[in-house]
Amino acid sequence: MTKEKAVRLLDAATGRKPCDLVIRNTKIVNVYTQEIQQGDLFIDNGLVVGIGGGRKAEKEFDAHGAYLVPGFIDGHCHIESSHLTPTAFSDLVVPYGTTSVIADPHEICNVCGNAAMEYMLKSGRNATLSIFYMYPSCVPATPFEHAGCILDAKEIEKFIGDDSVLGLGEMMNYPGVVNADSMVMDKLETAYKRKKNIDGHAPGVTASDLDGYIGVGISTDHECADADELRERTRRGMYVMLRQGTACKNVLDLVKGVDDGNYKRVLFCTDDRQPETIVKHGHLNHGVNLAIGAGLDPVRAITMASLNAAECYGLADRGAIAPGKRADFFLTGGLTHIKAEKVFIGGRLVAEGGNILSPSVPVAAEGVEGRMCVKDFSKERLKLRLKSDHVRIIDIIPGQVVTKAGEAHVKRDAEGAWVHDKDQDILKLAVVERHNGLGNVAVALIRGYGMEHGAVATSIAHDSHNIIVIGDNDDDMAAAVENLIGLGGGITMVMDGKVLDNHRLEVAGLMTGDGAMEVCRTLERMHETAYEKLKVSNNVDPFMTLCFMALPVIPEYKLTDIGLFDVTKFDFVDINLD
Repeated sequence: MTKEKAVRLLDAATGRKPCDLVIRNTKIVNVYTQEIQQGDLFIDNGLVVGIGGGRKAEKEFDAHGAYLVPGFIDGHCHIESSHLTPTAFSDLVVPYGTTSVIADPHEICNVCGNAAMEYMLKSGRNATLSIFYMYPSCVPATPFEHAGCILDAKEIEKFIGDDSVLGLGEMMNYPGVVNADSMVMDKLETAYKRKKNIDGHAPGVTASDLDGYIGVGISTDHECADADELRERTRRGMYVMLRQGTACKNVLDLVKGVDDGNYKRVLFCTDDRQPETIVKHGHLNHGVNLAIGAGLDPVRAITMASLNAAECYGLADRGAIAPGKRADFFLTGGLTHIKAEKVFIGGRLVAEGGNILSPSVPVAAEGVEGRMCVKDFSKERLKLRLKSDHVRIIDIIPGQVVTKAGEAHVKRDAEGAWVHDKDQDILKLAVVERHNGLGNVAVALIRGYGMEHGAVATSIAHDSHNIIVIGDNDDDMAAAVENLIGLGGGITMVMDGKVLDNHRLEVAGLMTGDGAMEVCRTLERMHETAYEKLKVSNNVDPFMTLCFMALPVIPEYKLTDIGLFDVTKFDFVDINLD
């Protein structure tokens, strides 16, 4: 706060000048004392002045007895997972009561490096939503695939001092932390020097390894598997996030571990949440409502979604309704099921009835367009020549991002190349490097996708986001890859050489400048096509499932642009078994 703002606040608080706004007839949720206060809320210059006190205001707003709730703060999200730019994402989530997010631009930085960071910061400044960032700590996530760039400590130094960058993003390389890898420790030091947060990502890490992981300053984790892990981490002072994304949902599992002693160390987050999920179920409020429905006290749930997140990330200016705090809040008719009816940011009404009132101004995607640097690709590169009929298979587990290490006997032609067998639910999977013109194409086999004929390709392939394509024949697969390159990234479907439909993601092959509703309509139409024409299994999300088949940090078999990877062995394996 500046001297001028402080003087103005004092004048408004003491009644020497009228406040800008008063919200009358409201029940205010006090997250400090866990009580509901009846009264009128006075606001001036975007800040809370106080409750009651006989003050005057230039404008009045009648809440008609609604509850006034501090704006929700998403503790960890990837904006890219919404397929939307930061400004369009802002317009989508603000009407659900989310007024601030802590975003990790890990996905786009894997494609475009610091050009992406610059774009995300610039775009975030144009958003109605308060967007803070954690600088990605693991680009690339592993050495077993090729990303668009390498962000080491020297690159991190260029942005970690920015006021909108709260620290270092999720440290997925927990073996590197525990083993004191020199490059990892250099990255941690960039946060140490500025006393900034370091986010965690430590599934299954326990006991002495967990002590070391937390001891070096990693303060959060959104990867807890169950209530016991939540308790183990909060006992050590860590903040744990209850996540409700599109694919990964653990609010109901973890809320069982929240109690009187540890709730102050628990937040909510969305991590990866797609636009259709947000439109259908809401944003952070969805996870909050699930927790309330499971028996969590509503005021406690609100505290976890607001004050706890603010305290975790050192956002001292928000997270509660109290003098001097930002006037970020929303009105809801009840607390057993929270629905933001009117949303205020900085004391200004910005959303009402589920709609944004003043859309954010988009920012040109300079330096992050397309990024399709593919070399020497042809249909011939997709041919899978086998030494044996007995091969390793990536087995999809419906509804999961993990896979099984499978095996099968398959058909080959006279030259030993794999051919599709209609009696087997086995398809070809390929990853095509798209960042540095390396010319890498890796091919494997996958089971459980269910597609009868055709091909699906996407440039969303966590974490390095190379092109990934699945199909029963090389002609359609090649056509899908070539169409995707022409689009500049996105998702496409091909059958018998004809493009059935596509979704253009012109920003780094991950996001589009289109609005949320247009994206939802496109994805809904494409899902119908995938199920009805390509006959993808109803147990599988045709696009999200594909996105995770190239992620070599989640068991068991995955495919990168280098080859078939066994995550349990942490090494590449031959597709041939005999």
